[in-house]
Amino acid sequence: MDYTRSQVLNPVRVQALETWVKQTNIQLKQVNGQRRYGGPPEGWEGPMPGARCEVFISQIPRDTYEDLLIPLFSSVGPLWEFRLMMNFSGQNRGFAYAKYGSAAVASEAIRTLNGHMLEPGYCLSVRRSTEKRQLCIGGLPLVTQQEQLLQVLRKLVEGVERVSLKAGPGIEGVSAIVVFTSHHAASMAKKVIVEAFKKHFALSVSIKWQSSGKPGPEEHMPAQKAFLPSPTKPRRLLAPPRHTLPPFLRTSSIPPGFCRTVGGPAAQLQIPLPPGFFSLPPLPLSDHPPHYF
Repeated sequence: MDYTRSQVLNPVRVQALETWVKQTNIQLKQVNGQRRYGGPPEGWEGPMPGARCEVFISQIPRDTYEDLLIPLFSSVGPLWEFRLMMNFSGQNRGFAYAKYGSAAVASEAIRTLNGHMLEPGYCLSVRRSTEKRQLCIGGLPLVTQQEQLLQVLRKLVEGVERVSLKAGPGIEGVSAIVVFTSHHAASMAKKVIVEAFKKHFALSVSIKWQSSGKPGPEEHMPAQKAFLPSPTKPRRLLAPPRHTLPPFLRTSSIPPGFCRTVGGPAAQLQIPLPPGFFSLPPLPLSDHPPHYF
């Protein structure tokens, strides 16, 4: 442990965590600012938890770890997953998520543990997690097709359940509502989708959380319907050179060397694209090719 971290962390609490992990042989995996147990844990029996099975825990002391939290929340019922949000320093961020096998057990955890005094001056807040599972991806080309986009997203990120498209007045280009199997999957996807589309498709998209309400039938765009680009609202991307198309429009897979970043090659991800993904009509023969998208 370096000097800086030793000034922040409580060595007694850290040692207690390490001892508990060795004694229980429990598996904790840290990734993207959170430390995760389960999802499901080894030996779990039963289906994957559905809606309203997760609780949000806040007001956790910053030097409190899983050796105290997991046994406490397991006392209500078996945990399918426990996620503690972490700082780079090694302290927790003061909140966590616990997911149970049923909504009834989650309700019991709220009833039993909300207000629980973990240590003097620290009473836990435990309430139902909102479990946002929908993301809105904006700035997609007007010719985007629903099934093709679904296939590409499933190559890029995990947990994609379904996709619906929206287009019309007030929406620039096409937006996609992407539903994930869990809040965790959606949260992880939100961190990587923008960069992935920029790296692999030279396409700038936006992403934000979408309300949990299901899109109505009027919001769905038929999968095979193409919308003509508006001459008064050119897209952010530059027009392709005359008589040529960008690499991701000309091939069914990403060519060698395409996925590179400034300063050298990046790890390449070969993504077989569905036939016709982001396909464009033939470019006209003119001295001033139009903007597409």
